[in-house]
Parts: sequence; C-alpha cells; structure tokens
Amino acid sequence: MLEEISARIRENFEAKDSIREEGLKISREVVRECRTASFALHGQDFEKADKSIKTARHALEKLEVLFEGHADIYYAGFVEHAQQEYSEVSVLSSLLKEEGKLPSPEELRVEYAAYLNGLGDVVGELRRHVLDLIRKESFEKAEVFLDIMENIHAVLMDFDYPDAITGGLRRKTDVSRSLIEKTRGDVVNAIGQKKLEAAMRNMESKL
Repeated sequence: MLEEISARIRENFEAKDSIREEGLKISREVVRECRTASFALHGQDFEKADKSIKTARHALEKLEVLFEGHADIYYAGFVEHAQQEYSEVSVLSSLLKEEGKLPSPEELRVEYAAYLNGLGDVVGELRRHVLDLIRKESFEKAEVFLDIMENIHAVLMDFDYPDAITGGLRRKTDVSRSLIEKTRGDVVNAIGQKKLEAAMRNMESKL
C-alpha cells in the first residue's frame, strides 16, 4: 500500500519538476526579450521593441497554459518576475512613444504586485531617458518625464501593505525616491548651467 502511495507521489513530483524546468526556460525567454525591447526603446527603435514585447507576451501565454493546474509552481516567484519585466517594458514603451494611455494590469494579463513592481523599475528607465534628454539639451521634455517619475512614485506610495502582498514593493518605492532626487538635481543643474552660459555669452557680446 505504501509503495503505491510513494509511486503516485513520485510520479506527481516528476511531472511537476519537468513542468517547472520548462517554465524556467520560458520565463528566461520573457526576461531576455523584455531587456532587448528596453534597449531598443532607448535607441528609438520602436519596431524592434514592439517585436520583442510581442514575443514576450506569447511566452507569458505559454506559461499560463503550462502551469494550468499547478498553481504552486505558478506562484513560486519566477513567473511573477517575468510578468514584472513585461509590465516594466510595456509601460516604458507607452511612455516613450507618448501614447498617453498606459496599459493596465488586466490588459497585460499580469498580477497586480508584478505590475506595481514593474512600475517601480520604470522610474530607473525614465532616469536614463531624462539623462539622454539633458545631453540633447531637451530640458522641457526632461522636466515632463521627471514629473512622470514623480507621479509614479506618488502612486506607489499609496500601497503601504506588507511585502507578502506587494512582493517587496516598499524597497522599489524607496529606490525610486532616491533616483528621482538625483534626477531632479541633474535637471536643475543642467538648466542652471545653460542659463549661466547664455548669460556669459550675452555679457561677452556687450563688451
């Protein structure tokens, strides 16, 4: 009797292990495609970014099918991480393409905690974009994206729940606040430097 029970458990575990390994492989594909999309977005290659985002979406759909009936593996952590990366790059794409409307968690078909943590990571990506804008002396746009960073942080601050619910969102919120403070300083200093240079040129022209 015990041998039969043991055999059934072993068969179940073997199946779960196989599914888990396949799930890990697919989740790594999601992360890889999302990072490819992120680099493409910063390079203004929106066509390449859209292609990678679409590939990541299809991979996430595979995970949903693969883990049907295996919620214990689905919620083990690596699927949420893949959803977080997908949420981040999807929101970033919408912002950099200036589409106006951000995709919702329901539209992306991701868990709420993954979506919020993805938003937290968007702040870091926007800092990179703001620095690029400063180098191009696009100060007005830099201020616009700085405002977006601050708005995201304000939203995240509203979710003061235990990490077991939010997936460690508090740490992401703290990091985003630090990044915003640095970025605000960079924008203010760049604008101040530009004004100083203009004033000096004006003085020289009068001499």
